[in-house]
Amino acid sequence: MTATHPTPPTADHDWWRSAVVYQVYVRSFADANGDGIGDLRGVRERLPYLRDLGVDALWLTPFYTSPMVDGGYDVADYRDVDPMFGTLADFDAMIADAHDLGLRIIVDLVPNHTSSAHPWFVAALAAAPGSKERARYLFAEGRGAHGDLPPNDWESIFGGPAWTRVPDGQWYLHLFDPAQPDLNWRHPEVRAEFEDILRFWLGRGVDGFRIDVAHGMIKAEGLPDVGFGTLTTGRRQVELLGKGRLPYFDQDEVHDIYRAWRPILDSYPGGRMAVAEAWAETPQRLARYIGPDELHQAFSFDFLDATWSADSFRKVIDTALAESTIVGAPTTWVLSNHDKQRHVTRYGDGLEGLRRSRAATLLMLALPGCAYLYQGEELGLPEVLDLPDELRQDPAFLRTGESRDGCRVPIPWSGELAPYGFGPAGSELSWLPAPATWRALSVAAQTGVPGSTLELYRDALRIRREHPALSADAGGVTWLETEPGVLAFARAAGDAVLTCVVNLSGSPALVAGYGEPVVASAPLTGQGAGHLLPVDAAAWFERR
Repeated sequence: MTATHPTPPTADHDWWRSAVVYQVYVRSFADANGDGIGDLRGVRERLPYLRDLGVDALWLTPFYTSPMVDGGYDVADYRDVDPMFGTLADFDAMIADAHDLGLRIIVDLVPNHTSSAHPWFVAALAAAPGSKERARYLFAEGRGAHGDLPPNDWESIFGGPAWTRVPDGQWYLHLFDPAQPDLNWRHPEVRAEFEDILRFWLGRGVDGFRIDVAHGMIKAEGLPDVGFGTLTTGRRQVELLGKGRLPYFDQDEVHDIYRAWRPILDSYPGGRMAVAEAWAETPQRLARYIGPDELHQAFSFDFLDATWSADSFRKVIDTALAESTIVGAPTTWVLSNHDKQRHVTRYGDGLEGLRRSRAATLLMLALPGCAYLYQGEELGLPEVLDLPDELRQDPAFLRTGESRDGCRVPIPWSGELAPYGFGPAGSELSWLPAPATWRALSVAAQTGVPGSTLELYRDALRIRREHPALSADAGGVTWLETEPGVLAFARAAGDAVLTCVVNLSGSPALVAGYGEPVVASAPLTGQGAGHLLPVDAAAWFERR
């Protein structure tokens, strides 16, 4: 045995420490009214499916009033539901049903920027330079003799300049699309507004918030140049964090915002929480977002970006667990989300990608901490790579050629023809088309089928919930000695020990001495006193 990583204890108000959270991309989950777009009534109708899947909470992507330039991440009214998704009454009914079923609700909060259709920005454009209306955003004079050059060299995450010029000559900052102007978080009105928005949704019963671009709200004083040369895409900008903090990412002052938010969250009963979508140049800086006076969690994207190798996964897991121990908070594990290519495809696509994705799921769900699932991964959905260009709606596509639409195709529920039960009976509408191959991947096609990906998820989530060695009160990870290319670790609670073994070696591995298998991502073959674990497979073994 080698290094051991402890985990902190939990209580009901600490439900988020070991929860499995299911991300619902609302537009693509379930359509109740037949217009081809998912909605809150659709989510409500499918809540029993999520309860039976075995998750603890739902994270809903933005459903607020929006022009939908960036899939709802351009918010025009933070206190209302866009008619595309329903009404506030629909939200209230949905959250009431979710709580009755034992499910908690986390909602997306988008504080870095608003929509250009937000009343504040409309007023800013109508006002003069130097006005109080413009002070809520980041307007600046241009460079050059006539101010016709952007104020600095910053580039948009979506590609191209991060500045747009308005008719009176000033420029405004948008780290994303021009329809998403960045707010000035040094302005007291901005801070007061979002504290009130938090209270509005907490008062409606939400259990937590996922904070979009949590690292980006504060920009360096004076808006200095980046000075790294051309950054191009958002991925390239994240890579350049290793050279030092970008002047619009991970500024120290951002933590003042979260220290003001935490007492608000703590003032409501039931363990209200917040998780940061944050990028930082080091794990140590990322850990600063977490703590008893700031946020409860921050996504560990290094796990999502790990390559398919034992060394890569081991390094990422060790680093994440060590950092979580320092701050006394759980690690969050994630394999896919609405911004990333689905992991079936990242791991090789086809049967190889599916095998690896199933194994990675068992690895993730055996680790201590909180796991986030992305809708459809429990069906083994791959990325849809061949969407027609004219149907793509990701604003980054026109600027960079990169598109996130392929992971946002509505999930299949039932039937032989697209859109596979996405809408009510007889509906043939779907805002993005699903491929013909998905009829074999629908919920109905996999339900009750031994060995299907859906039943694997249901089994693993049930065991994770019931097994004492996988509870939040259990011990941490103890790595075990294995042959090269094989990962194995044990977790224990009293006499109960559960061992997770993942074979990334390229040839079948003999697994013995860990007890009896309780779930496996691929069929095991008995051999002597042990079992042969196939290539690209994982299994949990129990010894009591």
